[in-house]
Formats: sequence, structure tokens, C-alpha cells
Amino acid sequence: MEWMLAPFEISFVQRALWAGVLVSCLCAIAGTWVVLRGMAFLGDAMSHGMLPGVAIASLLGGNLLFGAAASAGAMAFGVTALGRTKRFSQDTSIGLLFVGMLALGVILVSHSESFAVDLTAFLFGDVLAVRPQDLGHLVVALAVAAAVALWGHRAFVALTFDPRKAQTLGLRPRLAHAVLLGLVTLAIVASFQVVGTLLVFGLLIAPPAAATFWCNRIVTIMFGAAVLGVTATVIGLLASWHAGTAAGATIALVSVVLFFLAALGAQVRDRVRISGAGGQHAVLIAALVVALPLAGCASKPTQEEVPHGYVEGAEETAEAQSRLVVADERTGAVRVVDLITEQVTDAGSVDGVRAITGDGRFAYLTGKGSVRIVDSGAWMVDHGDHVHYYRAQARDVGAVAGDGVVNADSDPTIAAVVFDRGDTTLLDRQALDGGAVNTRAELRGGVAVPYSEHLLVAGSGRVTVKTRDGKDVTTIGPECQSPRGQAVTRRGVVFGCADGALVVTGKDGSFTGEKIPYPRAVAETDRAVEFRHRPGSTTLAAEAGDLGVWSLDVRAKKWTLLETGPVAAVNAVGEGGPLLTLTPDGILHSYDVKTGKQITQRQVLSAPITGGTSPVIEIDPNRAYVNDARGRAVHEIDYNDGLRVARTIRLEIEPAHMVETGR
Repeated sequence: MEWMLAPFEISFVQRALWAGVLVSCLCAIAGTWVVLRGMAFLGDAMSHGMLPGVAIASLLGGNLLFGAAASAGAMAFGVTALGRTKRFSQDTSIGLLFVGMLALGVILVSHSESFAVDLTAFLFGDVLAVRPQDLGHLVVALAVAAAVALWGHRAFVALTFDPRKAQTLGLRPRLAHAVLLGLVTLAIVASFQVVGTLLVFGLLIAPPAAATFWCNRIVTIMFGAAVLGVTATVIGLLASWHAGTAAGATIALVSVVLFFLAALGAQVRDRVRISGAGGQHAVLIAALVVALPLAGCASKPTQEEVPHGYVEGAEETAEAQSRLVVADERTGAVRVVDLITEQVTDAGSVDGVRAITGDGRFAYLTGKGSVRIVDSGAWMVDHGDHVHYYRAQARDVGAVAGDGVVNADSDPTIAAVVFDRGDTTLLDRQALDGGAVNTRAELRGGVAVPYSEHLLVAGSGRVTVKTRDGKDVTTIGPECQSPRGQAVTRRGVVFGCADGALVVTGKDGSFTGEKIPYPRAVAETDRAVEFRHRPGSTTLAAEAGDLGVWSLDVRAKKWTLLETGPVAAVNAVGEGGPLLTLTPDGILHSYDVKTGKQITQRQVLSAPITGGTSPVIEIDPNRAYVNDARGRAVHEIDYNDGLRVARTIRLEIEPAHMVETGR
């Protein structure tokens, strides 16, 4: 049974399960009336008719739930108004409104270049990214739906089976119809942002329809629909986890499959004329029918492997857990800032701290005679077709002898720490994961980078490929004189050379190198010696002395010089995004790499840079971060929105040094 229980030991899968349970119960209440009144087409139309409201709310920077509610409310009002005419059937009015609203939503989405809502996410949602506050919203919605269903039960029953009698009894069928539409709207709106409209509609229709085969009372239909919805959620999450499929779509598919199983079971029941299976026993029989797939699978248990990159005590999450490690140069205080919760963790202090670098998880802080290693507690493991995200408690790991760390790269087995003098210390990465610093080897006169289960060592004018044990494998053909600066990208490892860049790629033990020369002769003071880039991007940026900045497109194999003048910091968004620079006056600039023209600029720092350590620009797929030591703050920048300061994180220390982890 390990294969069944292991996925639900992960916190985000547990939240997905609870979201599925709450949505199943909410949809069971509203969906029963949808099925009994033949309103399935209306439910589908309302679920997809929310798109214009969601689009407008996103464009205006408003709450998506309010936009969805407004759009669904307009849809319900239109259906009610058009339904009063005798010229055509209600299905015709629903169809017209459905197509019109959906078309309007798609037009709004396609017309906006900066639209923030993904149509795929709108349809399928992201049930694995459910947050605790989302569960709270669903609990409130379920409580309201249960209260409305209980209060209007008598009127809903009369409206469903005999509207004229409902009018005679004074139950106000028109009001009951409007309240019922509101109940359906509540179920759809409360759930779509979590699980998407497809899953909402699947759980709104399939489980109640399946329950009608086995139940003959409204209450038992609701209960049976909830049982079937929960069953679909459990089976769907298990199938999604083991098969690597989309969770929301898998749950929706399973709910439909359970409908056909229930229909098949009902046919078998009718043929053998099972007696005594009335309303009191129908739910039990239905539960036994839908439990058959689980029982069959349980007879073939498999051993669940430990997720890639997992470390004892860590928690796997559904999204990146970005954090910043900052250090105060004056006091040596080190802090870890969680960019999701804004929680600040004390990570000790480093005497005489004067530099910091990171490898995606660990921060390496240069102090007096040693390099202190801090585990930020946030990291990711990229397997190309999928990514694992993890979080754990931040902690001080230990120190390694050395002075002036300039770069650090690592993979699951080894970490390479490069020093000013051009030497590299190799550390046991698994020991670091466990909280210990174990030195595996030291390479004199060579800059080493872990890559493709080997080591790429730059020194003596060549890049040599070595095994992890230090044995030579091959030497890369093009020379790389005076190597300074390196970066790991999806296209290979980039080494900065005196005459350009050398890109080394490798696969299955075979390595090749390709030179990307500078477009013109470059003085030593103007060459690229420290590359900055967004993790995963193939566009690199580097300072070009007093000339400005270099942009290197590894895919296009092209250097571009932007003559901006001296800058204090630089980084590149990549893949069509802007290049960002910070000038000594504290102004952040955004440039179009293709044209070299400035897009916009904004004053970010609280005061000009007057000496000492320069700030840095850290970039991730959505935001940029600039540390402001004198202002005791870190500024989060939306580089897609005119360099807008999205938020400012205040600190009790002066964050003179900063590095981002978790990506």
C-alpha cells in the first residue's frame, strides 16, 4: 500500500486532496439540482462564461474572484431575462450567451500582450498549487451552499417537479430559480481559480448523474455524489502522481469514468434483478462499485522511489520557494528572507564578510580567511521535462578554508567553489545536504565546473574534461586564454576567454566546444569577466568596463555591446526580455537588447552609490530584486511593468551583499 500512501505524505498533495474533497461536496450540493432540473448546458455555459470577467479583472489589476463572480452573475441574469421570451427555447438563449461571453473573453486575452491569465490554467486550474487560504475560501463557500440548500430545499423540490404547484403553494418559483442559479454560480466561482472550470464542471455533473443510477432520494443523491467526487479526487491524484499527468484533467476524466462504471453497474443490477437495493442500500452498493479499481490496483503494490533531489527533513512543494540570503558588511549579520512569506531567519554572522555567491541552494560568504556556507533551505531539481521544488529550515552549515570566493556551482553529488586565486575546492554535495562540510579534492590553477556528471576545468589556455575522481577524459579543441568568469546554461557551460566566450556542451560522455568571439578587439579592462543571467536562460550579461555592458546570446552565438557607460550592476531577463542595469546614481534602467535603446528607468536606491560594495540585481522568471544597503531594504521590481516597485522588504540590517536561491 506504500504506493497509495506515499503521494499523500507531501504537503501540497494533501492540500490538493482537501481541495478536491471540499469541491466535491460543494459541487454535489449544487450539481444534484443541475442534473435533476436538466441544467447541465447552463452549468457548462456559466463555467466558461466567466472568462470575460476574469480577463477584465486581470487587466485592471483587480481580484479575479470578483471578476469571475460579476461575469457569472451577468450570465445568470442574461439567461433569466432571455428565458422569459416565448420566441425561442431556453437552450437557444444559453447557447448564444455562452458563445458570446466565451468569444469576448478570448478576444480580451488575445488582444493583450501582457495578459497574466493562462487559458490552460483557466480551464484546468492547478489543484497542486492550492494554498491554505484557498481551502479557507472553499470551506466558507461550502458552509454558505449548505445553508442555502437547506433553506430552499422545499422550494427547489417543488420547482424541479412541478413549478405550477410551487406557485400555488406560494413558494415563489421565480425566486427559487434565481436562488438556484446563485447556488450554481457560487459553486463554480468558488472553485474555478483552484481547480479550473473543466474540473468544476466535471464534478458538478458526473458524480450526481452517476448517483442517480443508485439513489432515489435527493439527499442520498447528494451524499452519493460527494462520495463519488471524493473517490474521483483520490484516484485522479494517485494516477496523476504516478503517471505524471495533469492533476485537474485526470480527476475530471476519472469522474466521467466513474459515471460509466455506475451506469454499467446499474445495468448489471437490473438484469440480475437485485432485490432489497433500495435507497437505504444504494449508496453502499455504489461505493463498492467505484472501489473496484482501487482494490484491483492494491493487489499489485509497487515501491515508491524517493523523489529526485529529496533531502531528509525537506518538504516538496508545487512551486518555486524563492529566498534571498543577505549579509551586512558592517556587522557581519546574515539573514535568509523567504520571498513568499517575507519571513526573515537569522543565519548567524560572518566576520569581515565582503562577498557572496550561490549555487541555487547554498550561499557562500567570504569572510576573514574562510568561506562560510549557509543553507538557504530552498532549492529545485530540474530534470528537463519536470522540476522538483523543495523547502527546509535555513541553517549555517560550516566553513571551508579560502579567501575570496568568486563562483560556486554544484550538482547532486559535488559542489565546486572557485576562489580569486583561480583554484577550486570540491565539496561533497550530499554531505552539504546533510549539514556537514567535507572536502573531496582541491584543484590548483584550475577553475572547475560540475557538468554532465564530469568536471570542466579551465586553465593553461584549455578546458579539460575530467571525471569526478580527477582523471582526464578529453581536452576541448578551441583555446580559452586567460579564463575569467563562467556560467551554466541549458545550452552548456560558458567560459569567459580573452577573445570571447567558449561554450562547452556534453551528452552521454561526449563533449564539444564552440568559440563565440567578440565582434571587435576588446581591451582587457573591457572584457566580460563575470556573467549574470536568469537561471535557465541562455542570455548572459556582463559589465564592459567604462564602455557599458555586454549581452551574450548563447543560442544565437552573438555578442552585443550596449554603450551605456559605467554601471554598478547588470543582469539579463533573457529570451526577448530586457537587460537591466543599475547606475551609480541609484537609477535602474531597462534596455532593449536588439536595438540597444533604453526602454524606461526608475529611481530605486534611497541614495547614490558612493563607494564600497555595489548592490546586485537578482532576476527570476517574474521579478527582479535589488538590495539597498543604506535604505535597509530589498526592492522587488516588476520588470514587465515599467520597472514598477512591486514591494519593498524592510530589514533590520544593511543588506550590502545578496544572492537569490530556490531557482
